Amino acid sequence: MYPTLYDAILDIFGISIPAFKIVMMFGFWVAVAFLAANWVMTLELKRYEKEGKISARKLPKVAPNPVIEYITNGIIGFIFGFKLVYLAFNFSKHAGNPQGFLLSGEGSWLFGILLALAFITYKFYELRNEKPIEDGETYTVHPYMLMGNLTLVAAISGFAGAKLFHHLEYFSQLVDDPMVLFRDPFSGLTYFGGLIGGGIGVLWYASKNGINWKSMLDVGGPAMMLGYGIGRMGCHMSGDGDWGVENLAPKPGWLNWLPDWAWSYSYPNNVHGLILENPVWPTPLYEVIMALIIFGILWSIRKKFVPGVLFCIYFIFAGMERFLIEKIRVNPDQFDGVAFTQAELISMTMIVAGIAGIIYFNKIAKNKSN
Repeated sequence: MYPTLYDAILDIFGISIPAFKIVMMFGFWVAVAFLAANWVMTLELKRYEKEGKISARKLPKVAPNPVIEYITNGIIGFIFGFKLVYLAFNFSKHAGNPQGFLLSGEGSWLFGILLALAFITYKFYELRNEKPIEDGETYTVHPYMLMGNLTLVAAISGFAGAKLFHHLEYFSQLVDDPMVLFRDPFSGLTYFGGLIGGGIGVLWYASKNGINWKSMLDVGGPAMMLGYGIGRMGCHMSGDGDWGVENLAPKPGWLNWLPDWAWSYSYPNNVHGLILENPVWPTPLYEVIMALIIFGILWSIRKKFVPGVLFCIYFIFAGMERFLIEKIRVNPDQFDGVAFTQAELISMTMIVAGIAGIIYFNKIAKNKSN
């Protein structure tokens, strides 16, 4: 396993790039997942606009507020100087725990102030050289141009949802030690929490900017499935503990072509430094495969349905995939005396909601056509 990108590059290619020690493997794949989802959604938003399902908007140009611009750029410059420039000069000290450094109060006030002044100075000359805005002047905003902000909103609201649902899943730990919320903010993230939180954030921002919520759902369905599959690759390659239960069963003869680690794996050198007593099912790898297959199906049928239905199909597939993998995945039981997990409950809810949604959206489309 590879806790950082440095470990992976060194092991696979034999190349040592010390700067990659601060790039955690799980975080790297999460970033790739966001980029992939962003790309797919951009393609779909362009297609939707071309087909007339959504449209661009003309907004009035507004002169920027210089005070807000200076404050914003000063803060950004200070953070870059205080943290990143300091990290560059003290790389070996913090390479083993970059998250701990970024969340600590350690940094360079000198570099922070210098870079803040540089950013403010740059913004001053940029604003001074801008042409004055004429009365009634507008600019065009195409839906795909919102993807940068949509991705940021999805990341923030998804992170909050993922964190919240994780601690609801392990509620007894939260009650015993409330500070666990802040001790390691980048661990303990659940997919369903991220899906719900990110979905709420994206729908809010999209509707605020004139994109129909049903169209936004259909645009997001395949992208979320692709992002989920890529993100699970980070779970597998880093060995983040999201693996299956013990698997001591011998590999069937008809699977002799399958590598042993794809059947039962001990996740050596995992990011937590755990030594597994027995090998386990490599469930993240199975989820990567299932998610990419589902994405391919959704992508191939995405033009065949009335608005809203494609997302419902995604909901059904995602629920079925997670419900099945829960049978061999490590998870706490949520109800006393019942071998049932939070993820299984949400999975079944997704399947039922997806079926109900298909009926609902088709009924709406039929009524409109009549």
